[in-house]
Amino acid sequence: MLWLLKSRERKAVFALMKEAKRRGISVDELTDVMTPEELAAMLPPEKSKFKGKIPDVTRWGLPADNEVSTKEYWTDEEILAVLESTARGDWEGAAALLAGTWGNWDRRNTVNAALGEAAAQDDEWLRAWRKARPGDPGAALVNAESLVHVAWEVRSGLQAKHVTEEQFTAFFRILEQAEEAVHEAAALAPEDPTPWVTALAIAMGRQYENDQYRAVWAELVARDPQHRGAHSRALQYWCPKWFGSDELMWEFAQTAAAKSPKLAPLLLVAAHESEFRDVPAWRDPRVTDALDGIVAWLNGEGRDAAATRSDRAYAAKALVENARFDEAVEQFRFLGTRADGGMWAYSGDARGEFLATRYAACFGATKP
Repeated sequence: MLWLLKSRERKAVFALMKEAKRRGISVDELTDVMTPEELAAMLPPEKSKFKGKIPDVTRWGLPADNEVSTKEYWTDEEILAVLESTARGDWEGAAALLAGTWGNWDRRNTVNAALGEAAAQDDEWLRAWRKARPGDPGAALVNAESLVHVAWEVRSGLQAKHVTEEQFTAFFRILEQAEEAVHEAAALAPEDPTPWVTALAIAMGRQYENDQYRAVWAELVARDPQHRGAHSRALQYWCPKWFGSDELMWEFAQTAAAKSPKLAPLLLVAAHESEFRDVPAWRDPRVTDALDGIVAWLNGEGRDAAATRSDRAYAAKALVENARFDEAVEQFRFLGTRADGGMWAYSGDARGEFLATRYAACFGATKP
């Protein structure tokens, strides 16, 4: 039935058959031992989304196309070391790292997200931590975050119409448990905004009405009015695709941007959300008026902020759309080989979107 496959898929099948024959095994055996990255490499490249003569991006000092990857990975050495120790069942490193983030709430949220995701895969080390230190606020915090990850794994990332009733039932049940865990963590550390960041994710999953969501938001901003991770999460709630509207989304983004330069990139997120619904926004004055300040923040004080890599993706797109090509190339210089930013994935072809936008930046840029 190969004739039913698209040309690109047929070529991949033939490539797998050839490789299996070379190794002296069946195709099924080959796919069992190959990594997702190796399997993806068997696919011929997609036809470029860029309409024009494709430039040689290496002339601008950018990595070659074949080096670009959508693989997500941590580059934070402290987090990497702790993830390695938890994989061995050790919890002390995780406890120490999280404890050391107290007061640096953006950093604490980043560490908690990494530990929560790890515990969702294997919580033996977390259970050992909770047993060794009953009432430890850090352990309670990670427990709440991990339950949210478990809930979404059960539900899956598919559209609602493809999720079974059993999956939804389990999803909501686990989110109820996560909500209880959040209240436990918040009671153990009343000044910590981090449990309320997790609560925002639960509120979206449990489909809170606007006023219910605002009540959770009030708890968060009372503890950290400029929390970046929380603002990113909340902006998604106020998008039309979730429980908001175009007006509420832009109102939230503008209010956030007025608080701090580190929140101004939310205007770019709002623009991208609009564009994805075919509502022109990249040249909206709300974006163009803020772009200089956003670029200055990314290249200055915000250079090492947790959200900077994601923000650079939005900035690169906005700069290209506003014909500021040389500045866009600079953003791609920082991004390097990493096409794992969430913005690129909206179309379902993250790598293709990254490359097409990068081509456009170099095509319009000053010759190197």
